[in-house]
Amino acid sequence: MGRTLRSMNGRPLRFTPRRDAGLFAYERALAHAGFSPVAGVDEAGRGACAGPMVVGAVILQGGRGKIDGLTDSKLLTPARRERLYTEITERAHAWSAIVIPCHDIDRLGLHRCNITGMRRALAALDKRPAYVISDGFAVPGLDVPGLPMIKGDQVAACVAAASIIAKVTRDRIMVELHERYPEYGFDVHKGYVTRAHGRALEVHGPCPEHRFSYVNVGRALRNNGDVVLEEETEGELPDEGRTEGARA
Repeated sequence: MGRTLRSMNGRPLRFTPRRDAGLFAYERALAHAGFSPVAGVDEAGRGACAGPMVVGAVILQGGRGKIDGLTDSKLLTPARRERLYTEITERAHAWSAIVIPCHDIDRLGLHRCNITGMRRALAALDKRPAYVISDGFAVPGLDVPGLPMIKGDQVAACVAAASIIAKVTRDRIMVELHERYPEYGFDVHKGYVTRAHGRALEVHGPCPEHRFSYVNVGRALRNNGDVVLEEETEGELPDEGRTEGARA
């Protein structure tokens, strides 16, 4: 069986979808229970040691507005992700993407940035959701009920769409960073820990787009001396971290 959906007062809803009921089963069950629209939220870049983390949020249309082929963005080819990104941004009720710079991750902590980014991505939607499904983590501080799901991007369509928005947005940023720092190969590994990335860190040391709170980056910094850092801000994540958002 699937996860039990709950209302604002914590009581189980009458409709509990099965795991094999399809990617839109949770949205259908919530709509039957009076919770519509449903927003999905997910991040990309949490495990990388360079570049930003990007959080996407999406409210999909139902009925004929459904988008075929949605799944976890990591299971799709880059070309397929790009095509689905275009469909989502053109056909979704609402979508947004929040970019969290590497120095904010160093300063505030990865998980704190993740949760704050999810809240901001949801707040950036043009349409207010009645229910939120998040990938992996609960999002505290929302004024609507929500459900965290392990591997939610493989279970709920709105979360899968959010994962694609986040992944494509971040991949494009990493390709742009490759033009500034070609020695690291950001266009290939997108800032994640690979052997090639590790060798580049050993030879060149970290650049300003690396996350200096990460052990491998800190070790490379100690072995290679000083590196010029970009100016950091103080306090919470800045509002300009919100980069994209639209309604079809």
